[in-house]
Amino acid sequence: MSQKPCYRIAVYPGDGIGQEVTPLAFQVLRAAIGDRIDLECTEFPWGLSYWLEQGTPTPPDYIEQLRAFDAIFLGAVGAPEQMPDPVSLEPPVRIRQSFDQYACLRPALLLDGVRSPLSGMEPRAIDLLVVRENSEGEYVNQGGRFRRGQPDEIAVQSAIHTRAGVTRILRFALEQARVRRRHLTMVTKSNAQKYSFVLWEEVLEDLIPEYRDVRTDRLYVDAAAMDLVRRPRDFDVIVSSNLFGDILSDLAAMVVGGLGMAPSANIRPDRRAPSMFEPVHGSAPDIAGKGIANPTAAILSAAMMIEWLGHAGPAERMRAACERVLAGGAGTPDIGGTLSSAQFAERVAERIGD
Repeated sequence: MSQKPCYRIAVYPGDGIGQEVTPLAFQVLRAAIGDRIDLECTEFPWGLSYWLEQGTPTPPDYIEQLRAFDAIFLGAVGAPEQMPDPVSLEPPVRIRQSFDQYACLRPALLLDGVRSPLSGMEPRAIDLLVVRENSEGEYVNQGGRFRRGQPDEIAVQSAIHTRAGVTRILRFALEQARVRRRHLTMVTKSNAQKYSFVLWEEVLEDLIPEYRDVRTDRLYVDAAAMDLVRRPRDFDVIVSSNLFGDILSDLAAMVVGGLGMAPSANIRPDRRAPSMFEPVHGSAPDIAGKGIANPTAAILSAAMMIEWLGHAGPAERMRAACERVLAGGAGTPDIGGTLSSAQFAERVAERIGD
């Protein structure tokens, strides 16, 4: 008799609505896997409460603590009125870099029952994937400040782009396009940043002969932002640097209904360290504790996690159940519904397997 698979999951709910949507995502995930898969979840109480007690959002050895897990699930971080944003953001960025989770996948799909702020968009008219370089670029902490607080203060922040890093993210994105609709759009600002993004241009040229079956085009980031509003249905896979990918994926989320609809995965493709899964949204202090946060992004992030662990069936059941509930007119207030976070998750769990 074969032994059912078991996975160790590190759960980092974090702050604000992260603490609310995370258990709901696992409620739906457990409904989807039933008794066919075991999840051993360890919750880490890091974030604001840890900061208030210890003066740091995480213990010094948190990377080593996380290393033993098969995957990490992050709810959200941030409590700007009590903890500086650079402090709260440091752990997720360090996790991505320490575990070399260099590929950030941020899908944006307009689901049935969700209205886009753009007119004339029927369900699935927008179906794109932002592939964000996740380990270098503008999020490498290179720079400093001189004569701090003085009128002639100087601040320098440098982005790091390596040929190896650019090559691997472009190759990863091309492979994603190959299994989708075979169209890749690379977004840069090579007209203004002639060293870093001209490197991106050159690397793509080197790779194109290996991917003749994928149509490639290029946009400057300002044009890409405009076109995500003007013609979002024309995009398939968008690949960009850490900063541009972060910005464009938020815009992509908004045109499919908002940040509450946007999942993401921080992937270590060779699986030699855990990957991390998280909704794109932040901790939303303005609605934290009200029970109205949209758990869809967290549920879909959990679906991405179980699929990455090798189980496409439960992932598809979770996605289908979400869409069935939304198509029936049910939703949380951010998308025009009246359900609480818990009520929405319960309805999704009930529709698993329909």
